[in-house]
Parts: sequence; C-alpha cells; structure tokens
Amino acid sequence: MALVNENFLKLPGNYLFSDIAKKVNAFKVTHPKDKVINLGIGDVTRPLPKAACDAMHRAVDEMSKAETFRGYGPEQGYPFLTDAIIKHDYASRGISLEPNEIFINDGAKSDTGNIGDMLRHDNSVGVTDPIYPVYIDSNVMAGRAGVLENGKWSNIVYIPCTAENDFTPELPSRRIDILYLCFPNNPTGTTLTKDALKMWVNYALTNDVLILYDAAYERYIRDPDIPHSIYEIRGAKKVAIEFRSFSKTAGFTGIRCGYTVVPKELNEFTLTDAKVPLNQLWNRRQCTKFNGTSYIAQRGAEAVFTPEGAVQVQEQIDYYMTNAQILKNGLLSCGLNVFGGDNAPYIWMQTPNRTKSWKLFDRLLYETAIVGTPGVGFGPSGEGYFRFTAFGNRENTEEAVYRLKKWF
Repeated sequence: MALVNENFLKLPGNYLFSDIAKKVNAFKVTHPKDKVINLGIGDVTRPLPKAACDAMHRAVDEMSKAETFRGYGPEQGYPFLTDAIIKHDYASRGISLEPNEIFINDGAKSDTGNIGDMLRHDNSVGVTDPIYPVYIDSNVMAGRAGVLENGKWSNIVYIPCTAENDFTPELPSRRIDILYLCFPNNPTGTTLTKDALKMWVNYALTNDVLILYDAAYERYIRDPDIPHSIYEIRGAKKVAIEFRSFSKTAGFTGIRCGYTVVPKELNEFTLTDAKVPLNQLWNRRQCTKFNGTSYIAQRGAEAVFTPEGAVQVQEQIDYYMTNAQILKNGLLSCGLNVFGGDNAPYIWMQTPNRTKSWKLFDRLLYETAIVGTPGVGFGPSGEGYFRFTAFGNRENTEEAVYRLKKWF
C-alpha cells in the first residue's frame, strides 16, 4: 500500500486565508444585505497595465500562426525577459548578474515553497516572526519543523519583530542553517535599513547560513536609503537566494509570473563537506519538476519594463500607496498604534488594549462588515496585532476608514 508523507498531517487543518474565507462566507449568508469590505487578503484590484495587456494580446496572436507558434519554452525563462530583469532591476542598481542566474517562475509563492526541495530535511530554520505562513508550512511538509507546541514549531527558531524592537530582527542565540527574510515585510509593512541588512549578510557569511530573501514588495519602497535587493550588500551573492514577483508589482496575481535569483557564487555542502553550487542544483530541479512559465505571461512581464509599462506600473503602485496613507492616517486619528504603510502596501495595527487578534477579527466583521487579517495567523509574535491591506479600490478604502473611525 502507498504510505502518505506524515509531515503533511502535522499541518493545522486549514491555511490562514481559507479560515478567513469560511468566516466571511458564513457572515454573508446570515447578513445578506451588508456590504462586506475586504481588506484582508493581499490580492490586487486594479486592471493590468495596458502595456502588459497589449503585449499578451500580441503573444496570443503569435500562438495562432504556425510560423510564430511556441510550444515548450526554456524551464529557466525566455532570454528576452531575463535580460530585461537584469537590465532594469539589477544593473540599474549597480548589481551584476548573469542570465543563467535568473529563473522565471509562475509566482514567488511557488519557489519560496519549493526551494526546500534541494535542502536536507535536518537543516535548522530561522524565521522572523510574524511572517508569511508559506515559509513555515513548506518546512513542516519537508519534515524540518518538528512538533507544534503552544503555537510554535519545536525545530523553528522564531526571531520576534514587534514594536518593542522597532520590527528589526535581532541575531538568534541558537544555531540556524536557513534564514527567511522578507522586506518590505509581509505582514508588518516595515523595512530593514542597509546597515541592518548588512548585519544579517555578515552573520550569514560568518556562520555559513543560507538566506532566503523575499523581495516581492520592493517596488513599493519610497525611502531612498532602504535597499531594494539583498545583493546591494557586499558578499550577499555568496549566501542569499532572492525571490521577486510581478504579482504585486504589476498586478499579475491572476497571470502568474515571478523570478528567483540563485547566484553562481552560492554554494552549500554535503555531510562530507563536498561543495555543491546551488545554481546548478536548482537548475536541475527546475528541469525535472517545472515546464516553464507561459510564453504569454512572460511577454506581459517583459512589457512592464518598457517606458510606457514603467509609467503604468508606477501609477498602480501610487494608487495603492495612497490607499495605504488613507488607511494609516484614519487609524492614527483614532489614537491607535499603527505601523507600515510608508514603504509597503500593508498596515500593521496594534489591537486596542491588546485584544486577541481573532476576537478583533470577529468584532470587526460582525459590527462593521470589514475584513482584516488576525496578526496571530502570521506567527506567535503577531498576537495583539492586525493587518489591513491597501490593495482595495479607493471607494472601499475610504468607506472602510469612515466605518472604522465611527466604530473605534
């Protein structure tokens, strides 16, 4: 008989956002006349940039003709897109990368979850807390997390990021092999300074730690002193893999396209201390388990870097960041402690009187018909906090602030 991977059975019954959806659907059934405003899930609402749409239409037309039809593409991505990424996302910041260090994917979530395929099950893992649930859940599935005890996994090192330490993670007191960093941060909306990020790169270089750096929200950075890429730090290519996405940059949540950077300088080791280049290993994994991102999606992503595409993307980002300021200013006017929203599209609010975050979720849903995300869903240090997203439309954002002011 076939035996299951019992690590999957250790996972909580539902993914965070599935639990939220069930609660919201139950509310809609019992309150059919109430207009629900969802500021919970981080999905975009603006239409795709016209430049990307036009490019994808042209790509579809190509697929309709024998002379321009394309079947399987390269698992690593088409050169037209990898070249554009290097030119606009890295070379423009003084970062040198080679085309075969870029791997196009169907969204950053896939690769952040799959990257562990090439890492041993007994590596120790560190995460900033609170954090995107996929990082921990994927390690539970791989058998690295241990046992869930009092809301924490026994083999995961949690590095608190709260108001008390200005949301800046401190070096762990316990040995770790793999470290997840996400900045601008989901869910807190906070950032790391270049000096703080340099501290982590130096720590990784000294202690042979692999950094998995999620930069999905880097286009929302407005402070010129905040790094957009970990590779802005000297030595980072020797210790870090970087993940990026077109989902939040250009509204590709439904199109699916992102990329992962695995530098050739990055090596890990076997139990016998044999050096293994992770670039080659990840390429081998992708060739076996991934057939490449759609040609149509990649043409759309390429258009994001054209002059007109860049303007249209910036207009979208400005729209969402205006929403963030509307939300943040509205909550601050209620006397609440609010963080984020300046270099990221998320507002991280301390719950009034340290109310439990799921309790606040239920009250807001049933008393204001507003949906947010309970902070504890992102990890133990998220208890006592609540996340709002700026990805809604302007009318709903303004209506939500009106309701929240009245309620608080």
